[in-house]
Amino acid sequence: MRQWPVKLNLVSPQAPYFQNADLLIAADCAGFAYANIHPDFMKGKTIVIGCPKFDDLSYYQEKLTAILQMNNIQSVTVMHMEVPCCTALQYAAEAAVESAGKKVPIEAVVVSLQGEVKSRANVA
Repeated sequence: MRQWPVKLNLVSPQAPYFQNADLLIAADCAGFAYANIHPDFMKGKTIVIGCPKFDDLSYYQEKLTAILQMNNIQSVTVMHMEVPCCTALQYAAEAAVESAGKKVPIEAVVVSLQGEVKSRANVA
């Protein structure tokens, strides 16, 4: 991993590891469900994790917006489970990019309950 901490609630938007970073925003469960997350998605990326079901989604959006505004984020990958509540993480990331007024490519990666990548798509 490139940095510590990784929990979105704990990172500082001003942390130097965000500057010029490719950002991976992963749902807490995704890293446990998808066994190859390290080589396939984390390598070379700055990581933040969270749970949109149990944490404050508006806080996530505000924190992600601050990260995007204060840093030159190169790309955003959102990795979440296929369950409906987890999709909110993707919406928070999309709203943060829009709120920050940045043109940052976003890729959405959906992980199945069986631990496989169900889909990958560019969303913005």
